[in-house]
Amino acid sequence: MLQCTAVTLLPPDAVLRLLAPGVDDPDEPEPYVLCELGEHDGPHTGPHTEHAAFLRPGRTPDSPAQWFFWTGSGTERAHRTGSAAWCPALLRRLDTDVVRRCAFFDHHTAPHSWDVDDPLGDLIAERLVPGDSPEG
Repeated sequence: MLQCTAVTLLPPDAVLRLLAPGVDDPDEPEPYVLCELGEHDGPHTGPHTEHAAFLRPGRTPDSPAQWFFWTGSGTERAHRTGSAAWCPALLRRLDTDVVRRCAFFDHHTAPHSWDVDDPLGDLIAERLVPGDSPEG
């Protein structure tokens, strides 16, 4: 399944919370976020299914992360930020015994993260090979 293509600007109050003292990430946040879930606006889910963007991790790998959730667009957009526990789903490859955790929050809609294809991310990753540079 392809990744949802919804994008929205972060409201100023959400940006201020990300820049608040005690936030470990020294980089300024982007002014917009992309939904990270699989495609989920359709005839079976309805237009009010929340989009979700990961903002920052919790203090430990198992502690809840900060997420930005929104529905609608323009003047009809509603949003919230909040902590959400990680999805407990695991994918175990029997041939290699590698275990992957779902990278979404608990009780998310749509499929788990390992079933979501991000074509733009894949394109960027293909270009990040040793010796590759914009200068040629």
